[in-house]
Amino acid sequence: MAVREDLSAKGRHPNIKIREMDIDDLPEVFHLGERLFSAEDSPNLYRTWDEYEVVELFNGDSEFCLVAEVEDEIVGFALGTTVTKSHSAWKYGYLVWLGVKPSFQRTGVAQRLFNRFRDLMLKEGVRILLVDTEAENLPALHFFRKLGFGNPQQHIYLSMNLASLQHSLKKKQNGETPEHRLRKTRA
Repeated sequence: MAVREDLSAKGRHPNIKIREMDIDDLPEVFHLGERLFSAEDSPNLYRTWDEYEVVELFNGDSEFCLVAEVEDEIVGFALGTTVTKSHSAWKYGYLVWLGVKPSFQRTGVAQRLFNRFRDLMLKEGVRILLVDTEAENLPALHFFRKLGFGNPQQHIYLSMNLASLQHSLKKKQNGETPEHRLRKTRA
């Protein structure tokens, strides 16, 4: 979540309606997320924001997928799920995505989305609520701390390009071993 403009300081307080997301909202939520979670702004989040992520969360836990509307325009969303672990009596809530159009940030939209999400989690019997964001996303960290989240932990993401390994694997599958290539060049 990024903060770019403070409309509340300009005297605008939009009439925000929070509701459960429905199937017709999927394209608009997806495209808003594409704009918010771009490669430039969120390189790690960008890799996981896709239409399958949105559809999967909606299909699996639609009751935890919310949209914020102002005058019938979707201006934000919250997508989450619950997690249960074997051998644990505890149920965890996970706010996977929270996004607000830049022109509506700092107007209470994210707060209202979160409050509704939190209330749903309480009704579901969740004992711990989890969120994550990039360590450099200071506005999001401030927002979540203000809501009462604590104990931040940093994650390190590593990547491995498998393209060269896939190329070698294909050659092996076609019977081309280093020895085979050597024999072909001698012939």
